[in-house]
Amino acid sequence: MRLDEFPTKFAKLSGPMPVWHGTVDAAQLRSLCEQVERGGGKLLALWGSDELARDAGYAVHISLVTALGMLCLTLPVSAEHPAYPDISDLFPAANRMQRTLADLLGLYASGVDDHRKWLRHGSWPGSVHPLRKNFDGSTVFPTETDAYHFVTVSGDGVHEIPVGPVHAGTIEPGHFRFSVIGERVLRLEERLGYLHKGIEKRFESMTLAQGAKLAGRVSGDSTVAYAWAYAQAVESVTGTTPPPRAAALRAVLLELERIHNHLGDLGYLGNDVALAFGFAQFWILKEDVLRLNNELFGHRYLMDRIVPGGVACDLDSKGRERILQVFGHLEQEIHTLKDIYDEHAGVQDRFLTTGRVTPDLAAQLGLTGLPGRASSQAWDLRAQFPCEPYDKLDVRMATHRNGDVAARVTVRFEEVQESIRLIRQIMDQMPAGELCASIGNAPENTLGIGWVEGWRGEIMVALHTGKDNAIHRLHPHDPSWQNWPLLEHAIIGNIVPDFPLINKSFNLSYAGVDL
Repeated sequence: MRLDEFPTKFAKLSGPMPVWHGTVDAAQLRSLCEQVERGGGKLLALWGSDELARDAGYAVHISLVTALGMLCLTLPVSAEHPAYPDISDLFPAANRMQRTLADLLGLYASGVDDHRKWLRHGSWPGSVHPLRKNFDGSTVFPTETDAYHFVTVSGDGVHEIPVGPVHAGTIEPGHFRFSVIGERVLRLEERLGYLHKGIEKRFESMTLAQGAKLAGRVSGDSTVAYAWAYAQAVESVTGTTPPPRAAALRAVLLELERIHNHLGDLGYLGNDVALAFGFAQFWILKEDVLRLNNELFGHRYLMDRIVPGGVACDLDSKGRERILQVFGHLEQEIHTLKDIYDEHAGVQDRFLTTGRVTPDLAAQLGLTGLPGRASSQAWDLRAQFPCEPYDKLDVRMATHRNGDVAARVTVRFEEVQESIRLIRQIMDQMPAGELCASIGNAPENTLGIGWVEGWRGEIMVALHTGKDNAIHRLHPHDPSWQNWPLLEHAIIGNIVPDFPLINKSFNLSYAGVDL
């Protein structure tokens, strides 16, 4: 099958985003992946499902992004031989996704060299697969010895420095194994999975209505993006169109989420180069936005404000004026602080050339979202495949070529300014009308996709329906899956003390991949 044939041979899913879905065999899957890779497309997500109750064995699902939109492929896999073609040679980010699929469902990519577990640590035996339908989620196993083999680097003067998984600050756990000569980093290998909490298994005991609350808690700093993506997926399978006013309010909430996260990161990045003043000032501004969220929408982090069918909040004229008031102050402060960051010799010495990911490497390894745009990867769903109301807006994408900490800082500054501009424009064009449409019934064995540009990058929710509006399988996908491996490359050649700075300039989610 040729790639250009899929819009006519596969089914287009209902919803605002250009998504096609089709069932393929192993040869077709591999061929289409090769064509997408040659054409400059990318892998978005890879997950699996247990279809034994439907007499269909298992299934591997792969979503690919092309110039036309998203292509979702489903490969049936037999229970007797649960294997599928390896695609990590085409899309390196697939490596950890494939290893996770082996841990959770017992489906294995054929022909791979790296068979190490990724997610399960010592929490359950290798013969147990929690996402199979016959697994009882309440089962507790004795903790096993966690024999995980890190890649070793040998040579005169080479040392290993293990960092984590428990860190000095109140941050999520992750293990980082540095191979160094002196302070110069030769190699970094990450190990995550310490936050695995069975979210995907929990979804399978829920209805479409119940799943909305959990979706907004997959990664707490991206609650709006996940909630919107989940709502899109539900609306797709139920044939629901949210009211125009609800779509506009969703965008306001999403941009507020983008603003407060970028402000927090800009403060942390100042703190990591000993500019405590920058940390304090940016966190004052972040607190202003969080208080604004609570004042106008009832929650500092905007949880449960987006629901399938629409929104659970509104914005009146007084609220609009309050936003404009806060934004006026915010813009003045950001302009001043940007000048300070740009002109501070010590800050620029630490930012410039540190943790560089070249545009070629970013393209090769699939860097996406904010760090991708800082490495010349011009990709933003709000611009390429805009849903309502972004289809009526002119989103100005912030991109830079240097790919270092300084570039990632600059992208944050520019995106804050752009989000402020977009919110003003959305409020000027805010339509009147209803806030929520009623959700109908979803047919069994239907796929719905949600696809939203969160502040880190594109977030996807894949929803497979069961009987009576139940969730058969749900996979939430965070852009951190693609970007964590790039962090291992960004640190090479830098010194160990620069790792906290480089790490924060990416600010990837642990919870978003430790599902």
